[in-house]
Amino acid sequence: MRHMWTMLLAMVSVGPFSATAMADPSYRASDIIAHFAPQPSLGATRGLCIGTEAECARAAPKPKPAGGFDLVVNFDFNSDVLTPAARQNLDEFAKALRDERLAARSFVVEGHTDAKGSEAYNTDLSQRRANAVLRYLRDNGVDTSRLVAKGYGESKPRARDPFDPVNRRVETRLRVE
Repeated sequence: MRHMWTMLLAMVSVGPFSATAMADPSYRASDIIAHFAPQPSLGATRGLCIGTEAECARAAPKPKPAGGFDLVVNFDFNSDVLTPAARQNLDEFAKALRDERLAARSFVVEGHTDAKGSEAYNTDLSQRRANAVLRYLRDNGVDTSRLVAKGYGESKPRARDPFDPVNRRVETRLRVE
């Protein structure tokens, strides 16, 4: 019982904002590398298509790029300032991007907002959020020539409720050219 009171007093003295900063990141660099690194090829596959050359070309399976990876970079209302928790997660992302297994990969850093405010304002805010992530990554040794920042405003909500704070985020995707 005494141990529980000691923990409670420590939590009260630290405060709610500092406790977030001390939490572990939401993911590790190894998770990001595993998600985005090219997978080793098992060799050429063979298939048989009966039809014209054009029909067979359309039917050939195309490799799918890896999906998005939520950076777990959330923002306060009407803000493009990175929180301590966001910086902690971006430290892991920067570590992954500096890894040689991702050296040939390019990414789109997508900024998003909730639906509070005008569409024009939210598009601008989402672009500023994506740019804030790029600046942070650059300042932590990442070659940002491999990154493109894109603001989507409120057009791609994550939560069903467009006003949900979960929609104030940055995600990244492999850049497909």
